[in-house]
Amino acid sequence: MLEKLKEIATTWQKVLDDFFSQANLHPGQVLVLGCSTSEVLGEHIGKGSSIEVADILLLPLLRKVQEQGIFLAVQGCEHINRALVVEEECVERYGLDPVTVLPGLKAGGAMSVKAWQSFRAPLMVECIKGHAGIDIGDTFIGMHLRPVVIPIRLEVQEIGKAHLTMARTRPRLIGGARAIYPE
Repeated sequence: MLEKLKEIATTWQKVLDDFFSQANLHPGQVLVLGCSTSEVLGEHIGKGSSIEVADILLLPLLRKVQEQGIFLAVQGCEHINRALVVEEECVERYGLDPVTVLPGLKAGGAMSVKAWQSFRAPLMVECIKGHAGIDIGDTFIGMHLRPVVIPIRLEVQEIGKAHLTMARTRPRLIGGARAIYPE
């Protein structure tokens, strides 16, 4: 198991480096993370939550987020309506409405539990409009991203046994045939 966790950590670091080089995030923007630690270990989503896997994935991501000056929003599972753990500062900046629920291993999942424990001033919100997203294990974070979503394609397509999907967003292009758009 230890060897498997080391391999996951090494792969994850490469993913983070590649993702952040393509995501074009600016300070103050929001990155949404959805992660099934069960899927990472090859279990069915929601059936094998692992705080150890959450540790390996969340801590390096938090370092990257802090370096870039962006907010992280960690999505919980369907048993808490996919509510997200965010920093109080994010709630204030974006005028979000906090909700009352605490993530647990069986309702929220290991990643949201770890985020709740690791954030400076965690709050839960029911929805957010993130600027980019990382989805590990098909947790379906799309409802929490701004339109228009642009996939980010990396060489790595799995973390452990979990399918990996990433995206950034851009503003909508509006107007007609005579509209001019920046590069």
